[in-house]
Amino acid sequence: MKILQLCLKPPLPALDGGCIAMNNITQGLMEAGHKVKVLTIFTHKHDFRPDLMPQDYVKKTRIEGIFVDTRLNVMDAFANFMTSDSYNISRFFSPDMDRKIMEVLSKEKFDIIHLESLFMTPYLAVIRRHSKAPVVLRSHNLEFVIWEKITSGTRNIARKAYLKYLTNRLREYELKALDEVNGIAAISGNDMRRFRKLGVRQPIRNIPFGIRPSDYRPDEGTSGLALFHLGAMDWSPNLEGVIWFLDTVWPRIHERHPDLKLYLGGRNMPEEIGHNLPPQVIAVGEVPDSAAFMNSYSVMIVPLLSGGGIRVKIIEGLALGRAIISTSIGAEGIDCSDGENILIADSPAEWVRAVDKLMSDPSLARRLGQSGRLLVESRFDNRRITSDLVDFYKELLGK
Repeated sequence: MKILQLCLKPPLPALDGGCIAMNNITQGLMEAGHKVKVLTIFTHKHDFRPDLMPQDYVKKTRIEGIFVDTRLNVMDAFANFMTSDSYNISRFFSPDMDRKIMEVLSKEKFDIIHLESLFMTPYLAVIRRHSKAPVVLRSHNLEFVIWEKITSGTRNIARKAYLKYLTNRLREYELKALDEVNGIAAISGNDMRRFRKLGVRQPIRNIPFGIRPSDYRPDEGTSGLALFHLGAMDWSPNLEGVIWFLDTVWPRIHERHPDLKLYLGGRNMPEEIGHNLPPQVIAVGEVPDSAAFMNSYSVMIVPLLSGGGIRVKIIEGLALGRAIISTSIGAEGIDCSDGENILIADSPAEWVRAVDKLMSDPSLARRLGQSGRLLVESRFDNRRITSDLVDFYKELLGK
């Protein structure tokens, strides 16, 4: 089977969870014997560096990148008021990318066109003009749901009104786009149910994030108890959650456990966090090796207050045998069990109780980590997930 995979940012180097998720789709399909052509946009935030990619990958995928300026533009945002477009999405459209897709589809025939995220749907028109292949949307999140939660938490009246306007436009666009593709590969069962509840009529399958468990080797020698957070800080839900945790939760934890440390890892750490840290909180910033960073500390925190889809870093943390404390929103779609392979905490009091449990029982972190590793091996093996995705492709092709 020949698949054209359109990406919203270069899958490699794997700088964040989205990159890892896209790359694992590519690798899984190629390992299963399918041919994948990767075409990606790149931006000021996500550069295109084939020189940093394995040359075998570059050769097999024939990856190409097109620059798109997705930076916020005041004039474009103002002009958007005069149209029915969603500015959140239209920033990702480029005539250069449109021409490149036309060029690729004019030269080659593909069995499946695979779109990585809603942000690739502006190219549906050119795809339909030049290909009869079924189009599958790999949904990483329900985007408008994220923005609804961000909007509801905004206090500034003017900003709240503008965000509400953008969110409504995004919702209209997203629901329309979901009915224009041939199939949706939802990244979690929760998202799949949300799609159905919203009235989406197209075929949907739950195709979660997958990893190769053999790539993740837990470090059983981690000494002492320390908390860590790892996530790109230019993703609004991550930033929102960390700020809430530092302002609301950490003072209570620090009061009870003054020697406990929290390490914050992730690229694009804003100055408002990096230069105004509470006691015992260390801003590490971007880390060169995420697995090594996670293996250095025993307890991952995921204080997400908004977001959909599935948290890639939680899957990786479970694979590495880390104990994890997460909000219910952060753990959505993973089918983990509170107290068995994760600790769930939503209120500040619940976060304090979770940390108290780990501090009073040194073996609890190890037990949670071992159980989490077993969960990943049974539910998130990339070979199984790739097989499910290929079966979905075949179903859409009528095979």
